[in-house]
Amino acid sequence: MLPLWDTQPRRRPPVIVPWFIALNLTVFGYELWLLLQGGRALEIFLWEHALVPARLLEGWTDGRAWLTVLTSMFLHGSGAHVLGNCWFLWVFGGGVEARIGPGRFVVLYLSTGIGAAGLQFITEPGSIVPMLGASGAISGILGAYFVLFPRTWIVTLVPWIVPIVPVPAFVFLILWFVLQTVSGVGAFMDGPTEGGGVAWWAHIGGFVAGVFLIRLLGRARGRWR
Repeated sequence: MLPLWDTQPRRRPPVIVPWFIALNLTVFGYELWLLLQGGRALEIFLWEHALVPARLLEGWTDGRAWLTVLTSMFLHGSGAHVLGNCWFLWVFGGGVEARIGPGRFVVLYLSTGIGAAGLQFITEPGSIVPMLGASGAISGILGAYFVLFPRTWIVTLVPWIVPIVPVPAFVFLILWFVLQTVSGVGAFMDGPTEGGGVAWWAHIGGFVAGVFLIRLLGRARGRWR
């Protein structure tokens, strides 16, 4: 299922969401530029800035390994990867930002991205496969959306049923979460792979972190009002 847009009215246009999208696209553009340079430039760049669980386990005293928890959120492995993430962020991020404000949205995005990386690290602490992508943080935005707007309609492309159909947000997101969980359990049972793949547990961790963190951020907003 591909979400096209939501029906949640917004009192103000998003500010941070377009900046995060632009940042992700800019970094990917730089990756493409490194790829065109040939040699190992792109490989070295990704190795230095992607999250490698085994590297965290070893523990760098200069802290560079821990910085990759943040830098890895803005790296992507393909055009489909970055475009898919940016599209989900655009569809679901605007409503969340409008509800909690730009500052708290930044906190939510980065915090859920860290939570996503944490769960992926727990499931594969010795992996040497670089982990990269904004999927974990964006999964956190989906978790927050699930709490804030469960009854909003998500206009969705469902090719095998009808071309376009409105789906309640809680139905869309529950189905999405079940798919991530089933895939994550299957990947865990198959054991670690050297060739990489989808970090399903990062998606799960980000979503769960978003569900819990949005409640804290929502209460904070209420106090200020």
